[in-house]
Amino acid sequence: MVLNNTVAETLVPFEKVLETYDPAMGLEVHVELNTNTKMFCGCPTGFGAEPNTQVCPTCLGLPGAMPAVNRKAVESAIRIGLALNCEIAEWCRFARKNYFYPDMPKNFQTSQYDEPIAFNGYLDVEVEGETVRVEIERAHMEEDTGKSTHVGGATGRIHGADHSLVDYNRAGIPLIEIVTKPILGTAEKAPLVAKAYVSALRDLIVALGVSDARMDQGSIRADVNLSLAPKGSGTLGTRTETKNVNSLRSVERAVRFEMSRHAGILDAGGAILQETRHFHEDTATTSAGRPKSDAEDYRYFPEPDLVPVAPSREWVEELRGTLPEPPPVRRARLQAEWGFADLEMRDVVNAGATELIGATVAAGAAPQAARKWWTAEIARRANETGVELAEVGITPTQVAEVQALVDARTINDKLARQVFEGLYAGEGTPAEIVEKRGLALVSDDGPLIAAIDDALAAQPDVAEKIRGGNLGAAGAIIGAVMKATRGQADAARVRELLLEKLA
Repeated sequence: MVLNNTVAETLVPFEKVLETYDPAMGLEVHVELNTNTKMFCGCPTGFGAEPNTQVCPTCLGLPGAMPAVNRKAVESAIRIGLALNCEIAEWCRFARKNYFYPDMPKNFQTSQYDEPIAFNGYLDVEVEGETVRVEIERAHMEEDTGKSTHVGGATGRIHGADHSLVDYNRAGIPLIEIVTKPILGTAEKAPLVAKAYVSALRDLIVALGVSDARMDQGSIRADVNLSLAPKGSGTLGTRTETKNVNSLRSVERAVRFEMSRHAGILDAGGAILQETRHFHEDTATTSAGRPKSDAEDYRYFPEPDLVPVAPSREWVEELRGTLPEPPPVRRARLQAEWGFADLEMRDVVNAGATELIGATVAAGAAPQAARKWWTAEIARRANETGVELAEVGITPTQVAEVQALVDARTINDKLARQVFEGLYAGEGTPAEIVEKRGLALVSDDGPLIAAIDDALAAQPDVAEKIRGGNLGAAGAIIGAVMKATRGQADAARVRELLLEKLA
């Protein structure tokens, strides 16, 4: 029996799910490679070009067109496989995966089936101070599809749309699909493990330089497979596949939602339908896509127009020598260089701020100052707007410029937050925003002394306390001066002037 319950009727609180069920996950991550040309033809791959201007008979699948494998894409696939501790195939080949999508004009996708370029690897990820090993089943090469835009409907999906537009520029872009083995035993940490895995994988891809790994542009996107089984049964339940989840936060939320939804159906005596699901960013919910086919339904068969790929062992070892420092090793080195405590570095990693802080330090800021801005002020903005930290619209150079103004005592931390507001609004450089908004600290002693006199007159007992050696009482006067100057007094200079006056 399959129940078509509504979401509101079936959701079970996340904590309750774990009393009855064990979750199992499988993550399929697609990575668009940054090659100059497509997987099987010479068409350019630039993002944002006018629709259907980067196409040819080969990537459109016109009769008579003959594909040829992109060597650079194969090289990137091997480097990804090596970085994921995979074995590299001595011989593999492409296959035709048959299905109909309007954005796949050939009516099949050239992919790899049972002979991937890389297999049997793993990636270790950090979750709340613990290392979780995620085993990799395979990393295989394939081509991307085109892109459909549905016009006229309320949801942007084909249902209810008046018509659809298809852009084939993306058809044929090289993809690597990285597929995990079932991830078991994660219990309440399942959503965090999923997020940490995709984050670690993205860091690795960026370090390899094989993709820009922009989740907001779809150059890396995750399909989240989730199933529940009775607690302690050791079995796997029926899975659903939430497609094309395109942010780390959404990966976590997709796992959490599907666990609650599955539990609701199972608790009601229903059965999970094996299907694809759509994820909705605004509500953090999923909705039904299409029944999920098994591999045999795709009628794979070897691609007859492409020769097999047989990388020599010498080439593989040469590529192994090009691998960068693994991101976890690099993070440990950076932590030592920056002098961060374990908790500080964990916050940095959890915020996805490692590279941003590195770039800010390179631009001239002190590490602790860079950490402070990225993991507090800017992270708050990212959470409020629901975007990744790197997508807030602030650059490391701008952060370093703001900190330079603080270091020069042109502004203080409180005023710096107003400068960031100006940066979000596109009001110019940090220096220009300070000028336009009149944020510079009051540096003339005259106005500061006048404000100190007013504060002392309002609080006559404070002067006696300070003269009696209670220097902590100075805070009351400094606070009053800051209030009178709307936060634009140089607190250190106010303290100096106050103590000179009462000496």
